[in-house]
Amino acid sequence: MVIKLFNLSRCIRYTISLGCLILLLWGNVPAVAQTVSSDRASSITPYLNRAIERVTEFTLDNGMKFIIKENHDAPVVSFVTYADVGGTDEPDGKTGVAHFLEHLAFKGTTKIGTKNYQEEKEVLSRLDQAFMELKTAKTTGNEEKVKQLTATFQKVQEEAASYVEQNAFGRIVESSGGVNINAQTSPDATRYFYSFPSNKLELWMSLESERFLDPVFREYYKEQNIILEERRLRTENNPIGTMVEAFLGTAFTEHPYKRPTIGYNEDIRNLTRQDIRDFFNTYYGPNNLTISIVGDVDPEKVKQLAQVYFGRYAEKPEPPTMTKIEPKQEETREVNLKLASQPWYLEGYHVPALSHPDSAIYQVISTLLSSGRTSRLYKSLVEEKQVALVAQGFNGFPSDKYPNLMLFYAQTAPRASLETVAKALSLEIEKLKTQPVSEQELQRVKNQLRAGLLRSLDSNLGMAKALVEYEVKTGSWRNLFGQVQAIEAVTSADIQRAAKATFVPENLTIGRILPKS
Repeated sequence: MVIKLFNLSRCIRYTISLGCLILLLWGNVPAVAQTVSSDRASSITPYLNRAIERVTEFTLDNGMKFIIKENHDAPVVSFVTYADVGGTDEPDGKTGVAHFLEHLAFKGTTKIGTKNYQEEKEVLSRLDQAFMELKTAKTTGNEEKVKQLTATFQKVQEEAASYVEQNAFGRIVESSGGVNINAQTSPDATRYFYSFPSNKLELWMSLESERFLDPVFREYYKEQNIILEERRLRTENNPIGTMVEAFLGTAFTEHPYKRPTIGYNEDIRNLTRQDIRDFFNTYYGPNNLTISIVGDVDPEKVKQLAQVYFGRYAEKPEPPTMTKIEPKQEETREVNLKLASQPWYLEGYHVPALSHPDSAIYQVISTLLSSGRTSRLYKSLVEEKQVALVAQGFNGFPSDKYPNLMLFYAQTAPRASLETVAKALSLEIEKLKTQPVSEQELQRVKNQLRAGLLRSLDSNLGMAKALVEYEVKTGSWRNLFGQVQAIEAVTSADIQRAAKATFVPENLTIGRILPKS
């Protein structure tokens, strides 16, 4: 099994896959292609111009926005429903509610996923009551009462399960030719996506509109246990996951980026179905949803069907805006953990959000230092000095809607120390401030970034995700294509300016994983 270097960044960014993290620690990782030909690079602007010409957009009266890009190369369509809500928007004490809601969004509606909703509704109400009684009894220490109420709760849960049509939503999608049905919660957003044959456009409209118009959060307690197990695998039993959580909690003191998107253990256990319902009612209004559709579609037909199906959504008040601002860091922060792991070293520096004019500069810096086998960190720390087995990094940690971190991380080589790795990393960062980047190296990095953008937009789903991401985070999907020009405009002087302002001790957070032995 192989994994691209880009995916390694996603491993540590989200710590969502144990297998991915094992590959990060032990795997033999191939390099990603680093350059594109000059002919390929020069053809990018016409390609982007053609892409822009094929994009249309409209907004329904209730505030729901649609972005459509035509691509008639094949009779398929990809759909992304983007809820502008994630871990940063959760109330204190209720972390994990956005991710929990994502799980429950696949459980169906009053019509999908149930054998008899009217009867099921009454059982679900009794199940919630039984859970609350059991939760209260556990605080009293009355073991006999707890045992009795546990049996009652389990009995009602079994009764509720008897009404469920398992995976009904997914089976409808798959039986109609749908693929890649999935979702993702990040600190900034929740995304739901899948692809259909183009003749199933109206079926998608019907299913997706029902999903968020009339949801039933069934199998709640089953999913609660699944999410707690997911957290155990990601964080509590995973050295990298444990460090990521501690590192963010150290680097950020006020901003919600300090909290894990999956939620804290205690918060997950204390969430109720009513908490999920309240969060949904607050943040899943039509004015907080943006839909991106890319593929073999007629924009006018999309608009007609959208008005029929999504026009049913009632207007809602604007959801609360996240207003917390991270104070400027004044001194180096450190977090050291003794874990059953090989030694790891992390450094993080605060950088601006994706919407900032300098975001392209930080993309170039990140790629220059740490993307692939031609990057400075790999060549210096891994190949030449041989102090690290892995030396990587990326911009936009843990996400990029708000000011975030540029993160670097390295696993020490067998006979090297964390201090040696830290010095080698510091030397490469210092060079950015004191030595201009050569034109040849800068052009290689720009070629690499352009190639990466083209790869990400090469599929309908990739394009759909990127369009809606830039629309919500930067104010316009057009900024996705403008980023190419912004990257091309980055100069060696820009890199030095940003490096001198960013890579300073008072802006630094350090993390160290020390082996228990």
